[in-house]
Formats: sequence, structure tokens, C-alpha cells
Amino acid sequence: MGLQAGDILTMKKAHPCGDKRFLVLHAGEELRLRCLGCGRELEIPMTKIQRNIRAVQPMKKSST
Repeated sequence: MGLQAGDILTMKKAHPCGDKRFLVLHAGEELRLRCLGCGRELEIPMTKIQRNIRAVQPMKKSST
């Protein structure tokens, strides 16, 4: 799975704040995510998160 910093993930399960969307801050062996609802940051291993991803919205490319 080719995740990059700036991608927005929609998860199957919601964060306790109620939002299901997370911004990828760092992608590697562990993902650093920020909840788009409350702003809390999480670090989760890539193997654990892959099965919970419903959709990936790629980072927007700049048009310069």
C-alpha cells in the first residue's frame, strides 16, 4: 500500500471523537496520523492499520 504524507485516510471504525478521517503525517513502518475531528496525533504500526482503511484520498498535487 503506497501511503504518503498528506494523504487522508477514511477508516472503518471511528475515533472516539466521532470522526473517521485521518491525515497521514509520516508514512513508514509506523504511520503517524492526525485525527481531522479533534486534532489528536497517533502512531500506529502499518500492519495493524492496513486492514482498517476503507478509502485513501491522495494528497493534492500543486499546479505550479
